[in-house]
This record gives sequence, structure tokens and C-alpha cells, in this order.
Amino acid sequence: MTAAVAHITPRRGVNDEWQGKKHALHLLIHATDKEVLWLHDDDIELPEATDAEALGYMGEADLLILPLRMRTTEDTLLQRLQVIEYTALQSLTIRTAKQGKAILCSGANLMVRRSVWIAAEAHLHPEIPSGDDMFLLEYCKRTHRAIGVCETARMTAGITAQPTLRGLLRQRSRWAGKAPKYTDSDIRRYGLTLVVAMVLQVLCPLLVAINLLWEWRLIGGKGFAWYEVVLLAVVYPYYALIALVSGMLHPQRW
Repeated sequence: MTAAVAHITPRRGVNDEWQGKKHALHLLIHATDKEVLWLHDDDIELPEATDAEALGYMGEADLLILPLRMRTTEDTLLQRLQVIEYTALQSLTIRTAKQGKAILCSGANLMVRRSVWIAAEAHLHPEIPSGDDMFLLEYCKRTHRAIGVCETARMTAGITAQPTLRGLLRQRSRWAGKAPKYTDSDIRRYGLTLVVAMVLQVLCPLLVAINLLWEWRLIGGKGFAWYEVVLLAVVYPYYALIALVSGMLHPQRW
């Protein structure tokens, strides 16, 4: 018996008539009758797990948060720092989800029941080009859906670090631009705490030591060079605030 999983991969201009990611998702999801959707970005390295394995990990969950790992295409400092940052974000994603207070997920690798996605569709802010994953997470928390999390290697997808600083800032600005629309208390509380912490570190650079301890707690034991972790802790407040302000002032198209 074939596992009832539909792999949904929106491709710009191919299945969305150049109308954006959410339109592509709408077309693809309404075109399938499979019970479970496995969402992917079109530029990822797909997980090794079979559909049957994925269904086993999903169990009774309505939404399953899946792991991602960032890979480099060049041995540059910029890409290595992105890997450290993303490792910390992934650690935070898994930890908060396990605590029942998920604040992050990614449509690059995510499983959801089709009925849940369709019910949530009107709440995914169609006026915003992206963010379907985070708004879906908010909807599931608000409607008390079962949210699961998986961190096994076979369910891990690979994403690629941005090759240029300009590309990195555009990506992060796009992520940050959705922040004002978030309504979930856990997400807003963490976001506000992060912004306050970044501002305080800019005003008082000595507070970077606190950020360094936090980063190390999230990524400790992952084999990163200590001086790269220190460098990321020093520059992160500035780059994070630049991305946040840019995202709010100049919304990006998908």
C-alpha cells in the first residue's frame, strides 16, 4: 500500500504563474488528495527517509517540525558563520517545540495534514509573499492542534548558505519583515526579548559576553572553532538589527 504522502515543492514561475510561493502552494495542495503533505523548498537536499518512515515519525501529529542542516558551497568565513547561526536556530527550534512552546519552523522541510493546511489557508496572510510556515505554526498553536518535532538524521534536509553578504541580508530581511504580523505570545515574547538584547549589546558592547554564552549553550559540542563563535556573537547584534529594520521598511518579494 502506497503511503498517503504528497511531496509539495513550489517552484517560482513553474507552478505559480509567477504569483508567488503561497499561490503555488495553494495550487499544489488543492490538486492532491493525499492525507499528509511534506513541504520542501526547491533548492534543498531532500531527506533520506521514505514516506513510510515519515508517516511513522508523524504519528498522530497535525504538524511535524523537521530538522534542517546548513551546508556550505565555499569555504568562506561568511558561509561558516551562517552555519553556526543556523545551528543555533535549529537548536532553539527543537528545544522550544519539545517544551510545547514552538517558536520556529521552516517550510523547507515540514509535514502537515492537508485538512489542517486548508483550514489554516485564510490565516496565512496572502498579502505577504512568504511566511506560510510560521503563520501555519501560529494557527496550529491557536487552534490546539497536535504539534510534533523530529530530529532524526534521516528526516533532515540540507539547505545552502548564502554566498554573498547582500544575499544573506536580503534573505534575513525577508524573514524579519513578517515579524509585525506574528500574534503568538511565545513567538512575540522571544522576538521582543531578542530585539531588546540586540539593542542593549549595541549600546553596551560588553554585554556581548552574555550573547556569547547563549550561543555556546545552543551550539556547544558541535565542533565549531571558538574564534568564529566569538566573531558571530560580536557582529550578530548589528546584522540582526539591520535585517530587522530593512525587512520592515522594504518588504521583499518572494
